[in-house]
Amino acid sequence: MAMDEEGNVRHAKPLPQWLSAVIPPSLASKKPATSPSPHDASQDYLIGLRGVLAIMSFLWVFMQTFVPAAVAHSANTTGPGYQIALRNSLSVLFWNDSLIYSSIIFLSARTICLPFLLDPTKVQIASAVFRRGLRLWFPTAVPLIICYAVFTKTLGTQYLTNYATLTENVSMTDDIYVMPSSLANFNSIFMIFWTTNTISYAAGNWAFPTQTLWIVSVLFQQAYTVYATMVIIPYTRKSWRLKGAFVFIITAWWVYSWAWFSISGLVIADLVVNMDLKARCQSRRGITLAVALFLMAAGFAMQFLWVAAFPNLYTAEIDYHTGLYNTGGIYTWNDTTAPQLRADDYLVIVGFYILLESTDVLQKIFRNPLFVFLGKRSFAYFLLQSIIVYTLGIKTAMNMMNGSLDDYANATGVAFISTLLVTLAAGEAFYWLIDKPSQKFAHILFAWIRE
Repeated sequence: MAMDEEGNVRHAKPLPQWLSAVIPPSLASKKPATSPSPHDASQDYLIGLRGVLAIMSFLWVFMQTFVPAAVAHSANTTGPGYQIALRNSLSVLFWNDSLIYSSIIFLSARTICLPFLLDPTKVQIASAVFRRGLRLWFPTAVPLIICYAVFTKTLGTQYLTNYATLTENVSMTDDIYVMPSSLANFNSIFMIFWTTNTISYAAGNWAFPTQTLWIVSVLFQQAYTVYATMVIIPYTRKSWRLKGAFVFIITAWWVYSWAWFSISGLVIADLVVNMDLKARCQSRRGITLAVALFLMAAGFAMQFLWVAAFPNLYTAEIDYHTGLYNTGGIYTWNDTTAPQLRADDYLVIVGFYILLESTDVLQKIFRNPLFVFLGKRSFAYFLLQSIIVYTLGIKTAMNMMNGSLDDYANATGVAFISTLLVTLAAGEAFYWLIDKPSQKFAHILFAWIRE
């Protein structure tokens, strides 16, 4: 047996007849590409956490499109009273864009290192390094091809502008980049995995509804930061590598690098796997609880203040970073539309993980079969939900409103139900037809190059 990308045990299965015909017998009988590793079932809650993030992500996409004044950090700062109330309260907790994408990046680093930490062999690290690009490229190519087919070849984008104008929505992305040709579309897919700075301005990201595809760029790049760092773990003293990681994290914060979040996720994984973090925390329950709650309270307090009381300070943190990746000096480039690496998000995430990694009840909640089911399909939902909301959702609402806002509430409700159901169905199909085959293909190809 061997572990897959999600940490589950993979049992050997007979190859289908069509595959047996094209794969040499020597390769078909070859051992799995990765060495057998014990599956740490106690960490299955991480898949469930991905499921919760998938729910939060869908809520943000939909509400940014249909009730933008209820979304923290949106450009619609005025609106109905209930939306403003939601903006100043629940939005910070449940559909907060910066907290969602920061959590996704942190969780990725926390999980992709597990196979190596559980089985620190050269085959495990070689397999991870080789397969990462293939595992992400094929699923990412599909939504960009869909965007080209929809926004260039069929629907166009004028209806998005019409909808934004009618509803006075200045938060949604109605000026998405229309790919001029299939070659430009192919190049945009390639650049998602090549651009290293100003990633939010890559053509592929700009052509993607909600312009959140830059997250894939970060997940790809930071994976190799994690791989390059985790190889030292089996060969260094625990105390010294923790001290070194602390310096690394502070430096990454200073230079405004996502390694700030990635290495923190790796450190949490190291503490859990190699230093029995749960037992240490449970032996000091009072201190652990106090530290975790203090960090989360401090992070959320800042977020509520920046949203409800001092929105002008929301981007002030950028002034404390060096502009190593942009200007070479002080970080003076302040583009509020670009993704931000935020200290308030970091405090919330670290505080939450201290609670999560030390609390049996919380881990049991995230092991809920529903959350785990959604978590396994979370990448599929992420890649499809924006397209579905910007096509089916907006088209449905526009047809129901017929140029008037009188039926906007009913249209929004119908759009929510329809986009939710279609996202679940499309995500299921995508998971089985694109996502899982891309993982299996990466394993087969790695086995082939070792033959």
